[in-house]
Amino acid sequence: MLAALSVDLAVEGAVNVPEHHNHDSRDGLYVDPAFTPAAAAALKRDLAFAGGISGNVYAQPLYIEGGPGGKAMIIAVTESNNVYALDAVDGSVIWQRHVGPPVPLSKLPCGDIDPLGITGTPVVDLPSRTLLFDAMTTPDNGVTLKHLIYSMNVDTGTTNSGWPVDANATVTNGSTVFTSYTQNERGALAVLGGSVYVPYGGHYGDCKIYYGWLVGVPLNSPAQVTAWATQARGGGMWAVGGVASDGVDPFIATGNTFGATDWSGGEAIIRFQPGPVFSGLTNDYWSPTNWVALDNGDIDLGGSGALIVDVPGAMPSELVVSLGKDGNAYLLNRTNLGGVSLPVAQASVSSAPIRQAAATYRTALGTYVVFCGNTTELSAFRINPANPPTITSVWTVSQGGSGSPFVTSTDGTNSAIVWGIGSEDDQRLHGFDGDTGAVVFSGGGANELMAGTRRFNTGIAARGRIFIANDSKVYAFSVPVPPIVLTNAAWLPGGALQFSFTNVPGLSFTAFATTNVTLRLSNWSQLGAVAEVSPGHFQFTDSQAANYAQRFYRVRSP
Repeated sequence: MLAALSVDLAVEGAVNVPEHHNHDSRDGLYVDPAFTPAAAAALKRDLAFAGGISGNVYAQPLYIEGGPGGKAMIIAVTESNNVYALDAVDGSVIWQRHVGPPVPLSKLPCGDIDPLGITGTPVVDLPSRTLLFDAMTTPDNGVTLKHLIYSMNVDTGTTNSGWPVDANATVTNGSTVFTSYTQNERGALAVLGGSVYVPYGGHYGDCKIYYGWLVGVPLNSPAQVTAWATQARGGGMWAVGGVASDGVDPFIATGNTFGATDWSGGEAIIRFQPGPVFSGLTNDYWSPTNWVALDNGDIDLGGSGALIVDVPGAMPSELVVSLGKDGNAYLLNRTNLGGVSLPVAQASVSSAPIRQAAATYRTALGTYVVFCGNTTELSAFRINPANPPTITSVWTVSQGGSGSPFVTSTDGTNSAIVWGIGSEDDQRLHGFDGDTGAVVFSGGGANELMAGTRRFNTGIAARGRIFIANDSKVYAFSVPVPPIVLTNAAWLPGGALQFSFTNVPGLSFTAFATTNVTLRLSNWSQLGAVAEVSPGHFQFTDSQAANYAQRFYRVRSP
C-alpha cells in the first residue's frame, strides 16, 4: 500500500567534494540547482543534524557519496588527531579513528595552534576511495615529533598497507633534511597523476630553521617519496589553499625567506612538474621585483595560495591569481610565469594582509575573484578580458568575521551567491549576490548561530545543503523544500513497487517504509536514497514490497 508522504528534505549523478574548495583549481565553486536566491534567503540550520566531533578544526570538511550502505559521508578532521566519517543525512558517526596523540603547543618552538594535530584539509582520491591527510603526532609527550602522511580507505577508516609515511624518515632534498619539530602542515593536500602532494611551512612566529617543502608520495608506492625544498631558510608553503593545479601540474605559493640575496624559492608562485620536480626555468616561477623588501618586512606573497583562473577573451587568458599579505592582487601568465618580473596586472585590493583562501566564479558580467580582506570584509574584483587583462574592484561587504569564502551557482554562471563565515566574530553564515554584493542571506536567527569558528574556515555545498566544520561540531544548513507528493505508483514484474515525484533539481531524498503507519519516523525502516533520474524527477523502487500485505512509505530530505 502506498501512503501519502510527510516531508522532513542529487544533482543527477554522483556529487562529491573531495578536496579543498571543490576543484584542483581551488575555485571554491559549487554548482547546485537548489541554491536559487529565494531558496538561499530562507536557509535554515538542520537542528536534527548531530555532527558531534572531538577537537578544534581548521580544515574544510569533505562530502563523499557511495559510502557504507550507499550513504553519503561528511569527512571531518581535528587538531586532536581524530578523523570522522559522519552520515551526511543526520550527522551520526559512521566511523572514526584516532591516529595518535597531538603535540601540545608547549612542546613546539612557537606557534598558535594548541594542540597541533591535523590542520590542512585532506583530499580523497575518488577512483581508489582513498582518504589522505597529514597528522602531527608524538608517541612520548613531545619528546619525539612526527609528521605522518596517512592513506585510509574512506569507507572504513582502515589505514592502507605501507602507510603512514614518516616525513622525518623519508623526506630530503639534497642535503636539506625535513625536521617535524620546526615544520607545520597548514595547506590543503592534492592528488594529481596518482600521487598525493603535501605542502609544509613553519609555525606561526617563524621560529627556528624551517623551509618551504612540497612532498609527493605515489599512492601505490608510498616508499618512493619525492620532495623539493626552498634553498633559503623560510619560504613556507602555509597558505590554507595549499596545492592548486591546472589538472596536470602542481602550483604552490611560498612565503618570505631569511637572508637570501638571490631569489631562493621564497615570495613566489611556483609550477612543478609531477614528482614534484622544479625546473628552475623562469616560465615555471614568478616572484615580484620587490621580493627582497617583502622578505625583510615579513610580507608573504604566499598568504592566500595560488588560484587557477581562465578568462575567455583575455590575452593571456590562462592565469594564476596571487593574493598576499601586501594587500595586492597579481595576475600571472600561467603558460609563462616569468621569473622575477612584473606581473601581467597588479592592483591594491586590501588595506590589510590577505591570509584566507580566495574563490573565483563567472557570471554573465564577467570573471570574479572574491577574498577576505581588511580583516572581516569580503571583497570581489572582476578580471577584464583585455590585452593584457585588468583588475576592477566591484564590491566590498562585511561578512562579520574572517572565514574563507565559497560560491554557489545554479548552473555555473547564473544565481552566483558568495558565502562568507563570521569566523571568530559573529559566528554566522552570510550570503551575497555575486555580481553586486547585495545581501542574500543575513545570517538567520538564533538557531543559525554557530560556535567554535576558526579564521581559516570555509564551507562546502552539496545537494541543497551547506556544511561547515567548527570546533567540536559539524553544522548543516538546508534550503527549504516544496511539499512532496508521490505519483505513478506501479507494480513492476517480479513484485517490486516503484513510485516517483518531482521537486527541486539537485536535492537529496531518502525513502522509509513501515507496516505500522502510527510509528514515529525514527522507527521506520530506512530503505535508501531516492534516485534523481532526470533533473527534478525522482524515483524509488522497493524490490521487497511483494513480501508485505501492506507497506507505507515516506520520503524526507536529505
